[in-house]
Amino acid sequence: MKKIDNIDRQILQILQRDGRTPYTEIANQLGLSEGTIRSRIARLLQEGVFEFIIQVNPEKLGLGVQASIGLTTKLGKQQHVAEELCKFPEVRFVGAFSGKHDLIIQVVFHDNEELITFVNQRLSQIDGILAADVSLELKQYKDTYFSVRGYEACIS
Repeated sequence: MKKIDNIDRQILQILQRDGRTPYTEIANQLGLSEGTIRSRIARLLQEGVFEFIIQVNPEKLGLGVQASIGLTTKLGKQQHVAEELCKFPEVRFVGAFSGKHDLIIQVVFHDNEELITFVNQRLSQIDGILAADVSLELKQYKDTYFSVRGYEACIS
């Protein structure tokens, strides 16, 4: 992988503000040619530095109940449990952690009844889950992806 330089970071910052920014506008902002911008973005995409995604607001889709669930798994079953969890459409994040919980998942539902059904019927059917600690999200202060801004020293 080629080293990320200041121009790459500036391109990433512009795209993070608005991923629809035309290459010509990025080129104008940075004083470079459109071809340079196009080739740098292509390289960054190819190297997996970033990807274009759409971040959906679950509440706007009627999914007003969001929760984090910490799971304790049976020894040797963490991978199996994680793979099973990834199959559920209501699970938006699965991660292995150190500390109190082996896995933490984030889930979204239309209402509390769906959450209760998920925990009591769906999670209970997965072999290897010993305990589930459900935390209902009361208010969201931030939900974003990693931002290049402020981390220039880390990306060199």
